[in-house]
Amino acid sequence: MSLMSIFDISGSAMSAQSVRLNTTASNMANANSAAGSPDELYRARQPVFATVRAGLLNQANADAFGFGGDDSVGQGVRVTDIVESTAPFQQRYEPGHPLADAEGYVYYPNVNIVDEMTNMISSSRSYQMNVDVMNAARTMMQRVLSLGQ
Repeated sequence: MSLMSIFDISGSAMSAQSVRLNTTASNMANANSAAGSPDELYRARQPVFATVRAGLLNQANADAFGFGGDDSVGQGVRVTDIVESTAPFQQRYEPGHPLADAEGYVYYPNVNIVDEMTNMISSSRSYQMNVDVMNAARTMMQRVLSLGQ
C-alpha cells in the first residue's frame, strides 16, 4: 500500500459517510410524517457498506511508489445499497386526525430518533476523522519532499 492510496481510501470513506449522513437526515426529516395506511408510510432507511478491493480503486495510485496492489486487502469502502427498515410502524389511535383510517388509527414511521442521532454523530465524526487522516498524509508528504532540500 502506498502513501498515495491513503487519499483514495479516505475519500471513499468520506463519500460513504456522506451518504450515511444524508440518509439519517432524511429519516429524521420524516420522523413525524403521518399516513392513513401503512402502504403510504415513510420507512426508515439505512445504507449498507462493503469493502472495496485494491483492484477496484485507482491502480495507478496503488502502484505509484512501486508497491503492488493486493486484491485481498481492503482499499476503501462503498455504499452497495440503501435498505428499508423492517421495524414495526407506530400505530396511534387519533380519530380526530385528518389522516385517520376508518378505525381512527394514524400510522407513523418506524424512525427511532435516538438511533438516528447516534448515527448522525457517528457519521459526522467518522467523516471528520477521515479528513484528519488526509491532512496527516498531506503533511507527511510535504515533509518527505522537504527532506530533499
